[in-house]
Amino acid sequence: MPEKGRVEKMASTKIEVNHNKIDRLRELDDFARLLFPGNRNHQKVFLAVFIEMKYSADRFLPSFAFICDKYQISPRVLETVRSKMRRMGLIDHVSRFNSRYGYREGWIFSGRFKKVCCRLGDFPADVQERRGAVQEQKDRDLFRYL
Repeated sequence: MPEKGRVEKMASTKIEVNHNKIDRLRELDDFARLLFPGNRNHQKVFLAVFIEMKYSADRFLPSFAFICDKYQISPRVLETVRSKMRRMGLIDHVSRFNSRYGYREGWIFSGRFKKVCCRLGDFPADVQERRGAVQEQKDRDLFRYL
């Protein structure tokens, strides 16, 4: 319990896209700290999900339920991390109607995260290359609406 009048600072949970942090990524635990800053419990769950998917047959998991028992993880925390991983595009859900995966329902790694990160890296150069009178007018009009 903090002393009276003393305020404890909470760790930020926002992902910080910092070129120095990204450049220092070497291992999976670095990636977990980047995606789930300030929450070691979420980092642990992310690592468990990632490793189980990586070493599963066909990189396909029908369910994440066994991860809770195997790693002593709360189902609620697992669902929170799974949801965030899906929103970021790291994993995708496969419907049982998908013939590509043998009509099995489950989870796979997604290629969307890689594509989006590459697009984000290319975006500044693409914007710098756009030229012309129409583009100049569009760029200048941006200031009027902000």
